[in-house]
Amino acid sequence: MMNVPENLRYTSDHEWILLEGDVAKVGITDHAQEELTDVVFVELPDEGRACDAEDPVAVVESVKAASDIYAPIAGEIVEGNAELEGDPSLANTDPYGAGWIFKIRVKDVADVEALLSPDDYKALLG
Repeated sequence: MMNVPENLRYTSDHEWILLEGDVAKVGITDHAQEELTDVVFVELPDEGRACDAEDPVAVVESVKAASDIYAPIAGEIVEGNAELEGDPSLANTDPYGAGWIFKIRVKDVADVEALLSPDDYKALLG
């Protein structure tokens, strides 16, 4: 059974979102990291970049494939996780903690609530 924390929202692209005030932390889910296998490189988004929901903003590369990471909501990138540049395996070992990818200042907080709930995401995984 996949780890699906109850305090997060999710996208059908297997990203998680943790809203803290008007800034959301974004990463890939346990399911995504398991499908990718060993993450070897993460291309972080540029800070200050404005983006719309579903814009590709980062890339996660594993021994198996390279995958775009999409902005789950509209907003402005405020920080990339610099620790991932030195240790991309954090996306595998701690996907919901130290393996977060970027933070985005949310344009509309209601957009976060419109994302998948933990139960919805579990149903998506089957």
